[in-house]
Amino acid sequence: MNALLGEKLGMTQLFDDESRAIPVTVVKLGPCRVVQVKSTATDGYEAVQISYRELDARHVNKPMAGHFAKANVPPSRHLVEIRVPDASEYSVGQEINVADVLEEGQRADVAGISKGKGFSGVMKRHNFSGQSASHGVHRVHRAPGSIGACATPARVFKGMPMAGRMGSERSTVLNLDIVKVDAERGLAMLGGSVPGPKGSVVLVRRAVKANG
Repeated sequence: MNALLGEKLGMTQLFDDESRAIPVTVVKLGPCRVVQVKSTATDGYEAVQISYRELDARHVNKPMAGHFAKANVPPSRHLVEIRVPDASEYSVGQEINVADVLEEGQRADVAGISKGKGFSGVMKRHNFSGQSASHGVHRVHRAPGSIGACATPARVFKGMPMAGRMGSERSTVLNLDIVKVDAERGLAMLGGSVPGPKGSVVLVRRAVKANG
């Protein structure tokens, strides 16, 4: 297993052997339970489905209730499928914790839903520099400026950087250092920032591009 679901708790700092402050994000990972094991013989590929954050059975619809009952695990709010080299190493109902996935000194990739910024202008959304603020310029300093090409093609091309909804999208941060793992409390402290607000669910996996 190379990935685990968890919850972003917030940021703090740790100090290394040379008393340098290291900003870290604290993530509570697991415990996750194996709900389904997929194999090449039955499904065409090797994968393990894991669940996170138990849920009252009253809030689960009948198809999902049957899915959890078949695995004999309590209903959960979140399900995710993780590809593995050999799914036969796992069994339905097995519990997976942070110490089973991450080790100090390794690197990790974190995926989550970024913070929503609402409707944002081009300077905030696309890092435009803005227009001149010298004499003779109207109060359009944060306006995008001209967006058309000419009489031909007489339209605005798709994908033109303009104002609009910003954030609240799936985002992945690569190669964060795993500064510390607290197996007893199920915590991982990752160097740097992680997408999403406090309390949001994130997927943490061992880095896939750790060597460049």
